[in-house]
Amino acid sequence: MKQEDKWIRAIQRRGSRDAAEKLIQSYYDEIYRFIYRQVGHKEDAMDLTQSIFIAVLRAIPSYQAKRASFRTWLYRIAANKIIDARRHITLPPVPLEDVRLPIAEDFVAQIHDRVLLEQIETYISGLEPNEQAVFRLRLYGEKTFPEIAATLGEPEAAVKSRYYRLVRKLRKEFGVDGS
Repeated sequence: MKQEDKWIRAIQRRGSRDAAEKLIQSYYDEIYRFIYRQVGHKEDAMDLTQSIFIAVLRAIPSYQAKRASFRTWLYRIAANKIIDARRHITLPPVPLEDVRLPIAEDFVAQIHDRVLLEQIETYISGLEPNEQAVFRLRLYGEKTFPEIAATLGEPEAAVKSRYYRLVRKLRKEFGVDGS
């Protein structure tokens, strides 16, 4: 039995605070990075990561290892939390003084990329949660299609189809490559 499984069992059976802390510590950095890539602000990423682990600890009594690995279950919760948060969070623009100015063309490209990314993120945030989850897990979580399929509990073919359909929409809407 893996150490992670022992911690989960201790949390489920005895409400072990020590096991909960160890489980959170083992995944905190990974989930924080997943969230930070999407929100781009340290404080928002920290708040959202904390919210995710609170949700995980509340839901862990119902976690069943035979249905999905803990990591898969955790990412499902994280993806859903980021989708919910994007509905409510409007990220402030980055102050001009915080942007490095190497040379004029790079600066213009940087600003254009930032504006385009925010437009794409706004577009993605308006989609159905399952479409958002596929895109977010692929782009920000750097998950493979089999991993995304396992996380969402869907066939891999459906996940691929949804992702590539979304990429086509993004290309049409923004004239960019979403892969």
